[in-house]
Amino acid sequence: MNGRFLLDTNIVIALSVNESVIVERLEEGVTVFLSSIVLGELFFGAFRSVRIEENLARVAEFASSNTVLVCDTATARHYGRIKNRLREAGRPIPENDIWIAATARQYGLTLVSRDTHFNEIEGLETVAW
Repeated sequence: MNGRFLLDTNIVIALSVNESVIVERLEEGVTVFLSSIVLGELFFGAFRSVRIEENLARVAEFASSNTVLVCDTATARHYGRIKNRLREAGRPIPENDIWIAATARQYGLTLVSRDTHFNEIEGLETVAW
């Protein structure tokens, strides 16, 4: 592991409830990044919640205090390669997760997630906290 991590949505949610294992990992001084796709999923969750404004503010604050990586042409190329390999293997995963994996591959980051379907992606370094 390179000490540079891309956080998946389920990890950010665990962090938002101060799950100790996530908090401890972040206190180790690791460098973390967010994908704009994860941010979109978080905003979607906020809009679906009972306390919309409060949760929108929490997501916005979290985004402003972290580096958010956006999708560009290079991300799209990684996405296309990953999606095609998953199609060839007959192992589809959710679309947003392909974009998240593409971002991790593009920037050479370790993806932190509890979703095991990321293990289907060749060359993607993952870890579950």
